[in-house]
Amino acid sequence: MAFFKRNKKPSSAEAPVANAGSITAKVRELEILSKRLTNHLFTGEYHTAFKGRGMAFKEVREYQPGDDVRFIEWNVSARMGHTYSKLFEEERELSVYLLVDMSASSLFGTYRQTKKDLITEICAVLAFSAISNNDKAGLIFFSNKIEKYIPAKKGRDHVLYMVREMLSFQPHSAQTDIVKALQFLNNTTRHKSIVFILSDFADAGYSDILKVAAKRHDVIGIQVYDRRDEHLPKAGLMQIRDAETGQVKWLNTNDTFTRVNYNRQFLKILEDAKQTFRSAGADLIQLPTGEDYVKALKDFFIRRA
Repeated sequence: MAFFKRNKKPSSAEAPVANAGSITAKVRELEILSKRLTNHLFTGEYHTAFKGRGMAFKEVREYQPGDDVRFIEWNVSARMGHTYSKLFEEERELSVYLLVDMSASSLFGTYRQTKKDLITEICAVLAFSAISNNDKAGLIFFSNKIEKYIPAKKGRDHVLYMVREMLSFQPHSAQTDIVKALQFLNNTTRHKSIVFILSDFADAGYSDILKVAAKRHDVIGIQVYDRRDEHLPKAGLMQIRDAETGQVKWLNTNDTFTRVNYNRQFLKILEDAKQTFRSAGADLIQLPTGEDYVKALKDFFIRRA
């Protein structure tokens, strides 16, 4: 299922390709923004949020004041007659994968930015946060197929390449299939990783494969939407086109019944995503375009600490 959009954004096949100079300037802009956020706002939050996701068991020792009671080794404590704790050491590195929805609905935006713009900024911030913590970062572009795969690596040059691809890559399909993206992830990435899925999640049928992915990886969904996804403007009779299927309809946007149904469709997509991620044991952040995503990410990292 996809939102109906006013036919103002070009399809993926029609989307203009930015020139090399503007892409280079935008890459530099995103690097500066991401480093500022990483250094001043996300200092420690990213690391703390994922501490314990990349921890390996080292040994058992006698419990000491201040030890986390969750790590008490009850079997050993019972045998020895004293309380013992599990001691962990942090794995030297984690892999962070960004699964990015490149379908045509991401080109939609009516307030300050498109959904793709918002996704690109968030991806840049997450990638630079990863490498600043000595983690690897990788990228999977998907539509209703895998559009591009960039294996996880470390280093500034690698992240700049990822950002450049996010700005310039032109997908071959306009549609969405989250199932195929998660199947590719599960088949490609055996090592437990941190996985961010960035999409409007205007799709269905991915519940089972998400549960499989969430058992293997630490999965976080970031659902982006535009205010016009939520409410139709009162603009009279309007021709609208589904960005992914190309289906065209005429709607009377002044009609109360039409406006209520449109809003219900949007709310159902948000609620379905919430329920699907909750049942899979995965996290979900829901973000509108044009709003402060920095606070939402920071609050999310702190909650996970």
